[in-house]
Amino acid sequence: MGRAWGFGRYGGPEGQEFFDRPDPVPGRGEVLIRVEVAGVNPLDHLLRSGLVPGLDGGRPFPRVLGMEAAGTVLALGEDVDGLEVGDAVFGFALTGGGTYAETTVLSAPNTARIPTGLSATVAATLPVAGSTAVDALDQLGLPAGATVLINGVGGGVGLAVARLAIERELRVIGTGSTAKREHAEAIGVRFIDYAAEDVVAAARELVADGFDGIVDLVGGTSLRTVAPLARDPRNVIAVGDKSVPDLGGRFVERRLDRENLERSARLALDGVLAPMITAVHPLSDAPAALATVENGHTSGKVVIKVA
Repeated sequence: MGRAWGFGRYGGPEGQEFFDRPDPVPGRGEVLIRVEVAGVNPLDHLLRSGLVPGLDGGRPFPRVLGMEAAGTVLALGEDVDGLEVGDAVFGFALTGGGTYAETTVLSAPNTARIPTGLSATVAATLPVAGSTAVDALDQLGLPAGATVLINGVGGGVGLAVARLAIERELRVIGTGSTAKREHAEAIGVRFIDYAAEDVVAAARELVADGFDGIVDLVGGTSLRTVAPLARDPRNVIAVGDKSVPDLGGRFVERRLDRENLERSARLALDGVLAPMITAVHPLSDAPAALATVENGHTSGKVVIKVA
């Protein structure tokens, strides 16, 4: 039996609970891992709320929260290639196993070995935040010297996008709340405080002729406010708001395969995708970890140290 934290029904935090469960049995194309570190993401509470159907693997309640983790392989299901028992790995729980748990199953094609020199804590932040940053900027394909606006720069994904954009020699402007300024400016972002400034006016003052690209991490009204600042609406990439095609933009094309995870890990080893981990919680404090992310009160990346 292992300890896990998840939810007994779709809805708000009131449905969350700790529970014990037997170690999952890895199915075809899955690996069982002992979880060392789990990443915490906005996607987690969206899944709990029932807003992102199709990622639960059809598993019964209670379901374990979490989509990304790093740990050690304990067992292999059928038809698993390239991984062995004892490997240190990181990846996605794309079949609904969850990651806020002592053990879980990851989808083998979406799992990679942790390279020597990379910590499990950093590796656990890469499946969602790190690889999303790679995907969004690859999709934009902007040349060195181009301007990019990151709408919602202060969170784990936003800072990852900013670091990678700066490494690609882009001029980076980011929007966020006052609390996010210090972390964003520390890595070289020209910051616009949406609580204290008129975002559109401030952005146009910095880039009068429009941005070469926009990466939106906020969605909704905020996306609709900044989208017209792009010189070409096709270069508005939204990470969360799937209505972006209505504005002429594109939803991020995610590549969740092992190759892209390995690429993200190399960038992390090189210091390009060095995550700004601002809080490390034990599994017993998982409710507070997710609440911080759900309420938007965190800068950088939050992780849960399980083992």
